[in-house]
Amino acid sequence: MPNVSPAGPPMAASPLTVAVLEIDAYASSLGWDQPARLFALVDTDRLRTQEPGLAAQLGLEDPSSSVAALTPIEQDELPPGTALDDFLATIAWPDAVVGCAMTVERLMLPPSAEASVPEKLSDKQLTAWVAKHPDRQEVRMTVAVLRDGARESAVRLREKDSPTEVLTGAGLVPGLAEALAATFES
Repeated sequence: MPNVSPAGPPMAASPLTVAVLEIDAYASSLGWDQPARLFALVDTDRLRTQEPGLAAQLGLEDPSSSVAALTPIEQDELPPGTALDDFLATIAWPDAVVGCAMTVERLMLPPSAEASVPEKLSDKQLTAWVAKHPDRQEVRMTVAVLRDGARESAVRLREKDSPTEVLTGAGLVPGLAEALAATFES
C-alpha cells in the first residue's frame, strides 16, 4: 500500500525509499516540464572507500556524518528524441552501481477514464487523446530498483506539488521498474 511521505523520509524508511525521496526532492527543486533523468545508485560507504575524491566532491567524505546508505549520482542527459525503452535497452552498469533510478513526467488518467479510451489508437494518437482529456493529471514519477530486485517508487501530482503529498510504494510504476531492472541483466 502506498504511503504519503511526511516532510522527510519515514522514520523506518529503507535506504531505497530514502534515495527515491531524495531524488524526488531534487527533481522538485528543478520545477516541472523537465526531461527524464537517470541516476546510478551507489553504496555510500563503498564510494567513500573506493572513490574518495568523488565522495569529497559530493560532500560525503566525513564517515561520522549521517548520510544516506545509497548515494544517487545523476547521469548524462538522455539523448533527445530517443524513446525511453530504446534508451534503457542500451544501458549496462558497472559492478559498483548497486541500483538505478529515473524520474519522468507523464500525463495519467484515473482508472475511471479507462473505459472511455478509444480502441486502435497509435501511441501518438493516444498521447494526444490523453493530453486533451479533462481528467488528466500531470505526475512526476521517481522509480528506483536495486540489483537484488528491491523496488521503490514516488509519485507526485503537479496539482498537489508538496513533499507531504508524495505517494510511495514498491508497485506504483511497475512498467518503468521492469525496464530499469532489465538494465542489470547481462
